[in-house]
Amino acid sequence: MFLDGLIPAPSWLNSGDTGWQLTAATLVGIQSVPGLAILYAGLMKRKWALNSALMVLYAFAMTLLVWTLWSYNMSFGTPINIGPGFLGIPWPVNFANTELGQASIPLLTNNGLLPPLQFPNSAMVYFQFVFAAITVIILGGALLGRMNFKAWMLFVPLWMTAVYPVGAFMIWGGGWLSQLGAVDYSGGYVIHVAAGISGVVAAAVVGPRLLKDRTSNNPSNLLMAIAGGGLLWLGWNGFNGGDPYFANADAAAAVLNTNLATASALLAWMLLDVFVTGKSNVAGMINGMIAGLVAITPAAGFVNGFAAIIIGIVGSVIPWLTMQYLPRVNFFKKIDDTLGVMHTHLFPGAIGGLMTGLLADPNMIVYPGSGNTAAFAVTGLFYGNPKQFVIQALALGVIVVYDAIATFVVINIVRALVPLRMSAKHLEVGDEMVHGDVSLDLGTLREGIEPPSIPVTHESLAEPVEVG
Repeated sequence: MFLDGLIPAPSWLNSGDTGWQLTAATLVGIQSVPGLAILYAGLMKRKWALNSALMVLYAFAMTLLVWTLWSYNMSFGTPINIGPGFLGIPWPVNFANTELGQASIPLLTNNGLLPPLQFPNSAMVYFQFVFAAITVIILGGALLGRMNFKAWMLFVPLWMTAVYPVGAFMIWGGGWLSQLGAVDYSGGYVIHVAAGISGVVAAAVVGPRLLKDRTSNNPSNLLMAIAGGGLLWLGWNGFNGGDPYFANADAAAAVLNTNLATASALLAWMLLDVFVTGKSNVAGMINGMIAGLVAITPAAGFVNGFAAIIIGIVGSVIPWLTMQYLPRVNFFKKIDDTLGVMHTHLFPGAIGGLMTGLLADPNMIVYPGSGNTAAFAVTGLFYGNPKQFVIQALALGVIVVYDAIATFVVINIVRALVPLRMSAKHLEVGDEMVHGDVSLDLGTLREGIEPPSIPVTHESLAEPVEVG
């Protein structure tokens, strides 16, 4: 047993930063497993609850292997010498010296190099893994209820190889967009815009669910959906709080801003539901919550609390409008985005990234005490720097165009190997046909046989029950 103090730690290691990074990563991991697994299962009709949750579990596991074997270094490693910097060289991070060594990435913030990280590379790899995993899992929310599980098994590793690392490297790994000055605090572009546009493209190629599943998609368990949504909300403290890579003042501010924006967004969505449709509902409030979480993600540590409230409201109102009215347009009628990732991730992520270019407060120093505070502050248009908004718009366009094209290529490669859609019989029956199991065993009710009617009395409740 190793006792603290008997074996010295490396001089660069800060136990507080290391502990917070591992905690933050675990919080983000909980957002996927079990967070999105039970959120998806709760929001889908009962016959697809199990399949939806298993898609999450598979993607989480497969992404970890792909990430450590080659995709992490494609996102954060040594750049391939092609063009201005789009991708890192694929290489594993599973070696002992790599896992135990000091974490370091060439992230640029306003032309200032990120201070040396004070935790092991293994903490960095795991922290970035949970971000990568949740991205493809969010994408999967657009494909629930009809995608062939074998096709999903192929799609996840291919997408995590060809699509996600490019955006991550360009913005977070010191690549081209980072060099231009584009910022994304915790993944509004790299994660949510990427998942949203990729989900829409993949959904269009895979095709819609059965008509009866689209018109009658009664949630299987709304209380479970609320539980999953709650894990998302609180898990997001690690999502945004972990991204300064230090347990510092800006991390704390990012956590507070995250919750301010989320509360504002949830209330804005709820009020629109109440005054426009006449009632609030569970799915609507969850959508508002997610929209707020997504919208503040690219801005969390760059803006003050007043701006966080504004971002939450705008990031909720616009997606509410798009969810109400875009499906009436013929083009969007043809795309069956099962859980609306376009509305709850693509649009809020884009809004948050653009509003960072407007509202970024130079007094929000990401690395206070670094001795180079000007390099670690972002200044938006409303604080005198219109260039930041232009760069944010450019970065948004690059991510949307690249991810849409690359996802289209990936999904068609999968289609050349296996059918993208389940068979007609699988689509009709659901979980029991696809996985040989059901999420909730209803016993004889599943066979259409009514259970015997047994009157319940106070006496029968008091009778002892023989066991065995």
